[in-house]
Amino acid sequence: MSRNNADFDQVQASRPEFRRDAEVTVTQSPNREWKTGDGANDGGESLKKDHVEIDPYAEGRPSMYNYKLLISGMVPRPIALISTKSLDEKTTNLAPFSYAQLVNHDPPTFVVGFVGSLEKAKDTLKNLHETKECVINIISEHFVEAANATSVNAPYGHSEWETSGLTQAPTSVVKPARVKESILAIEGKLMETREFESRSTPGKKSSVLAIIEGVRFWVREDAIDKEQSVIDLKVLKPISRLGGISYGRTTEAMELLRPEF
Repeated sequence: MSRNNADFDQVQASRPEFRRDAEVTVTQSPNREWKTGDGANDGGESLKKDHVEIDPYAEGRPSMYNYKLLISGMVPRPIALISTKSLDEKTTNLAPFSYAQLVNHDPPTFVVGFVGSLEKAKDTLKNLHETKECVINIISEHFVEAANATSVNAPYGHSEWETSGLTQAPTSVVKPARVKESILAIEGKLMETREFESRSTPGKKSSVLAIIEGVRFWVREDAIDKEQSVIDLKVLKPISRLGGISYGRTTEAMELLRPEF
């Protein structure tokens, strides 16, 4: 369903109300009696189903099909709400990216994927590539609508801070502001970028991978433990990206011990 669907308000109204007071609960694992070698916990049901083989480069297959398949299957995905500032410091930008992930802790390293090329870089990528600085803000339930508003296809120079109504907070190492409403914000320095060439349109640069080092962490005081090493999930209440225009909540978790050989 498109976010511009005229019936969307009606669809929303027919759904259960958002439970703001929903607690994060920790449940048992699906099979408490599982032991080494037992395999899946569904009694073999998943083995009764066949799979469809898909060649992402099959003749006549649009790359958009791969996009839709991957964003609906690789879920949930964390969202990096990235704040940047132009090289001349006259304009600011704030935008969400779900092609994003933490890949290392020493040094703290994050990757973000952008659609497009460095030559024709838009907004966030342009600013990041030119200034080498950004802030990665993590999205929580209490400002998901405002964060979603920053995905608007606004012209370069328009500040999504105004569109969203979110609050700029000071930073220590980089020039872009962090989102005050964010439980966790990470000041970042660009380490390197890599461009990728389209398979469907050879010769065309289709995407850019940015590798970013986290140089300062900001965590809301009621979410961090005494050692400043663990963030409370019950306070963070993170929002993730699913397929289409869907977002996910994290209100249930389970714990499993790491096995020893």
